Amino acid sequence: MPSLPLFDNLLATPLLAQHTADAHGAVNEGLRQFLIEGSYLAASVLFILGLRGLTAPDKARRGMQLAAAGMLVAVIGTLIDARILDYKWILLGLLLGSGIGAAISIWMPMTAIPQRTAISHAFGALAATLVGISHFDFLTRILGTEVGHVEMAALGFEVMFGSLTITGSLMAFGKLQELLPGAPITYPFQNETNIGLFAVTALMFLYLVLAPTAWGGHTTVFYLMVLAGLAVGVLIVIPIGGADMPVVISLMNSYAGLAASAMGFALGNNLLIIAGALDGASGFILSILMSRAMNRSFANVLFGAFGTPVETAGKASSAGMTVKSVSVEDAAAQLAYASEVIVVPGYGMAVAQAQHQVRELAELIERRGGEVKFAIHPVAGRMPGHMNVLLAEANVPYDKMLEMDEINDQFPRADVALVIGANDVVNPAARNDRSSPIFGMPILNADQARSIIVLKRSMNPGFAGIENELFYDPKTALLFGDAKSSLTKLVAEVKSL
Repeated sequence: MPSLPLFDNLLATPLLAQHTADAHGAVNEGLRQFLIEGSYLAASVLFILGLRGLTAPDKARRGMQLAAAGMLVAVIGTLIDARILDYKWILLGLLLGSGIGAAISIWMPMTAIPQRTAISHAFGALAATLVGISHFDFLTRILGTEVGHVEMAALGFEVMFGSLTITGSLMAFGKLQELLPGAPITYPFQNETNIGLFAVTALMFLYLVLAPTAWGGHTTVFYLMVLAGLAVGVLIVIPIGGADMPVVISLMNSYAGLAASAMGFALGNNLLIIAGALDGASGFILSILMSRAMNRSFANVLFGAFGTPVETAGKASSAGMTVKSVSVEDAAAQLAYASEVIVVPGYGMAVAQAQHQVRELAELIERRGGEVKFAIHPVAGRMPGHMNVLLAEANVPYDKMLEMDEINDQFPRADVALVIGANDVVNPAARNDRSSPIFGMPILNADQARSIIVLKRSMNPGFAGIENELFYDPKTALLFGDAKSSLTKLVAEVKSL
């Protein structure tokens, strides 16, 4: 019996509707994935451009804005993922994290940037480690599936480097915040202990990746590896002195990036892979460059002072010597009538928040016909770029901020080198005293200027814990007091001349 057209249409309508709905769903899902991957690509490009902008002080602000925009695009792209079933906890986390970030940015002093950076690395690594643990637990306990070798390698790498970054960054934070002793903490057989524990951690990682699931014990070994990683982070940082913490922070940044990149492989997230690789590579390169700038063995920092004893002090350079002080009036006269002045900013300027007074003094000297330049040591302050950021905040022109290699040959022509709170980066012991812990570290040649004025609160040593030979140089005069107060008086005195 032939079918009736009306009856056929009635049968076909639900099937056609279902087919159409499926087609629309596939199109919508395809469009959603296109938007997600497109946002990730855009974010990656913005991250790269932002990183490139950080290579020059005059482009750094723009670079940070591009990187922040990239993060915003990445977050928006992630939030449209169809696998997100409930936004309640995500929104709560966004609000809480944004509030904490805003509070830190608004009320954190510039002098605390290194500590803030260290604690941020700890939180970033904690997030990566918790995601890795959660993913491993979901696969093994909830789904009861076997974890493939490649996925296990990504998960293991993620939690191993993430866990050691957590405690390593916390140790660096503690030393910079002076919650822990800044001096190296050593004990017998330390190198052997560090190497042995790291080897055990690496062996557990290899077991997880290579051993068949039938052998069992993967869950126990996984969590033991996390604990071992946490211990490694503590042990490789405590024997490193406080003066080397900037290098350690940069290295922890690299480790956190590597953990994030591994997390991207485990979760199949392209953005995490790219951003983590950028962070890991840039942090590693920066650590090497900073080690060279400070004449430190990168292997010692990498393995926790492995292979060499730590010297805590150089010879006493002040025996039988006295310092010469100067009055505000005499210092102002020297600066006002100088043809060329080189300002050497340091941590003391950052602590006093005296960058605006420095800029005002420089402008007064230039109005009187003098020339003022700023000598920036790679690790002046507590982190690379610390002085550049402070001076830029005070509207000091970028072309007046000269790096060590550009300015060092100009010191002999300078009438006055004005050292504001800098210590180790101008200490001639780095050239003259082989027993000094900073021997071999490239320094600014402030001692070669015709005269030196040092603004200093007291005779306390710098971050390396040693005395500064420059203070006892016959050409050096010290103006004691808070840097901001001293500069304010110098500005007033120069105006009156």
